[in-house]
Amino acid sequence: MGASHTVLTRRGTGIVIRSTSTLFGTTGNVGIGPRLFRPVCVMYRQYVTSRSTAGQTNGYIFRQLFDHKSYTYTYLLADSESKEAILIDPVYEMVDRDVKLIKEMDLKLQYAVNTHVHADHVSGSGELKKKLTGCKSVISKAGGAKADIQLEDGENVIFGKHKLEARRTPGHTDGCMTYVWLEQGMAFTGDALLIRGCGRTDFQQGDSGKLYDSVHEKIFSLPPETLLFPAHDYTGQTVTSVAEEKEHNPRLTKPKSDFIKIMENLNLPYPKQIDRAVPANLLCGAFETAT
Repeated sequence: MGASHTVLTRRGTGIVIRSTSTLFGTTGNVGIGPRLFRPVCVMYRQYVTSRSTAGQTNGYIFRQLFDHKSYTYTYLLADSESKEAILIDPVYEMVDRDVKLIKEMDLKLQYAVNTHVHADHVSGSGELKKKLTGCKSVISKAGGAKADIQLEDGENVIFGKHKLEARRTPGHTDGCMTYVWLEQGMAFTGDALLIRGCGRTDFQQGDSGKLYDSVHEKIFSLPPETLLFPAHDYTGQTVTSVAEEKEHNPRLTKPKSDFIKIMENLNLPYPKQIDRAVPANLLCGAFETAT
């Protein structure tokens, strides 16, 4: 598996990214905001950044991990001082990888956070709770899944000095949440908004009109330079931005009525893992209990 190391720093109104990809043997600087960027396809990407506000350094650790079977991105975020960490959208089969990384970095996993009840993989939340003392599972209350913490719209997930705001973005499922890191200009959109796409709406309480409204009201309302990290990508892309999707998303740039027609005519195949995944994920990844 290839690896990529990336360091983000801010200059004025923009971000400069130094990216080295051993997957492709490339290295270079890429500017963001006001100019946007499209990173190379990588299977693993690391971001370590720090920002200074009022004389204080707010350091954090950010890792983007990938499951090649379900094309799922898992995000590890941590406070670099307190070592408190969260994991967004962990995958059952990749828990050993995640636990190894967390221990190697001497992190304390506070929460295993799910963006929604996934249909294409089993969540790793249940296994993480078994392997890492003190870890709690987190999911939206609206989705009807069991978890240690069931979030309402507008509540925060806190790790060290950092926090993510949970924004309800239903439409793909009733329980979809987008987690917004306002201070760092990032958002984790789950399946609500993908890079040049969006989650399907033909099962699991899917509603195309709700999804359109959710994305436009809760995600596209963020500052245009906000970086968006999806739960999946099938084309080798890793990140996008609000400005980029507002201009180039082939579905969500259309009027609402056209969007609904597009979603009604996708004719997508039945998800391969849905019968296994959904029952387990309604228990927040308690796979053994579910079966």
